[in-house]
Amino acid sequence: MIEWLTTTNHKKIGTMYIVATLAFFIVAGALAGMIRLQLSHPNNTIVGTHEYNQIFTMHGTAMIFLVIAPFAIGLANFLIPLQIGAPDMAFPRLNATGLWLFVVGGLTVFAGFATYGGAAAAGWSNYAPLSEITIGTGAGEDLYLIGLTLTGISNILTAVNFIVTIVCYRAPGMTFWRMPIFTWEMVATSILILMAFPALTAVMAMVLIDRHMGGHFFDPASGGNPILYQHLFWFFGHPEVYIMILPYFGVVAEIIATFSRKPVFGYVGMVLSAFAIAGLSLGVWAHHMFTTGAVSNPFFSGISFLIAIPTGVKFVNWIGTMWKGSIEFSTAMLLCIGFLLNFLLGGITGVMIASPPLDYMAHDSYFIVQHFHYTLGGGSLFALFAALFFYFPKIFGVKLDERLGKWFAALFFLGFNVTFIPMGFAGLEGMARRVSTYPDVAHLALLNGLSSIGTAIIAISVILFFINVVISCLKREPVGDNPWGGYSLEWLTSSPPPEFNFHELPPIRSKLPAWDLMEERGISRV
Repeated sequence: MIEWLTTTNHKKIGTMYIVATLAFFIVAGALAGMIRLQLSHPNNTIVGTHEYNQIFTMHGTAMIFLVIAPFAIGLANFLIPLQIGAPDMAFPRLNATGLWLFVVGGLTVFAGFATYGGAAAAGWSNYAPLSEITIGTGAGEDLYLIGLTLTGISNILTAVNFIVTIVCYRAPGMTFWRMPIFTWEMVATSILILMAFPALTAVMAMVLIDRHMGGHFFDPASGGNPILYQHLFWFFGHPEVYIMILPYFGVVAEIIATFSRKPVFGYVGMVLSAFAIAGLSLGVWAHHMFTTGAVSNPFFSGISFLIAIPTGVKFVNWIGTMWKGSIEFSTAMLLCIGFLLNFLLGGITGVMIASPPLDYMAHDSYFIVQHFHYTLGGGSLFALFAALFFYFPKIFGVKLDERLGKWFAALFFLGFNVTFIPMGFAGLEGMARRVSTYPDVAHLALLNGLSSIGTAIIAISVILFFINVVISCLKREPVGDNPWGGYSLEWLTSSPPPEFNFHELPPIRSKLPAWDLMEERGISRV
């Protein structure tokens, strides 16, 4: 135990990141279940309004700041040195500091539930002046601000470490244009973190100053401006969407190529599109502010539309990789196909609300809730589970059961769509987001009832996943170094890898070192 708590080894740090994010995921999932229980019937009074505000605030906060983005950081911690042939990260102690700042930050955010007045209740975006109200939620809001500041610093330290490691620690033969797509996506993600997270840290500090030091940054009565909060928050918030999706684009590319038995189609286009998305994402923050009347709607609308182009390039890459491939429908591959279908719907609804007239109609409705869940839930979360099935043998030395895995994938896909398709229609019928109850009008009762049933199916699928983890770990059937026939460098070391990753570094002559070696030895990819 002491060895794990004091380690600076990137694989153990990555593994602890992953375990911590799964623990936060269980809590966030339980909060989602409480939300859907409350909304399962009109005029429900299972929880009061203030308690409901805390629940949905902490659910969104946990999924965004403590699950989806940090899971990718944990996976990158484990994989990047393996994929580029490095023995460890460039700054191992900084890496460990980042992990513990993340864990302490997450626990600090949730500590608000133990305070008088409860946890933060201003929504995950924590808008001022709502977050500046000290009556009702006091210490819980302060803990929220401090906790997110710690996680933000953690991400900045880790991003610096990733970039230095990738630039300076690549093995002989591992040129930039031979790096796996996942590593490239983490370069783009790290740059985005360095650009976006300082704005979050600054705005959290400004709210604390307003709350406790007599500041008036966001108080219009004293010359402040709450619109300033929105500018600063969304300058972080929109790039954060891509911080949560770019790593998973890399995961999906790796899995689709492996199970199609073909190299990634359009490798250069895949890399350049990641940087195009990252660059454009820094110029669209105000598309969340169309309804304020304080921003240039045509400009931010135009930039938002442009992001669809590099994202479309990625879809062409994924489909082109599968085209005429010898596809194996493993659990990871099925989850990636689910990712493609769900994320496509999230992308289409995203293009719709990039249009100001449509955004005016959908703003603050359940249509928006559906949109971002299809992007980050149907997209990132499906890829997160695909990554768990794909990399579990490399991390833990055992494979998850494929039969249980396929049941999980089917139930997860079914539950996800039963939950979130009705939300779009509820939004079109006028249901506002962030409300603790609703009247029995139109089809709202039916649509919300369906969403709650879908959430129950998701819960069953997630329980099945963890049962799979327990059973597979108890069986501990050993796996080989490359159980899926992967192409990149990490599949040429043992599962799990030794302390410094490789006993002997294999030759790197192309983007496909593992397949090169298989070809030399006359081993088929199929």
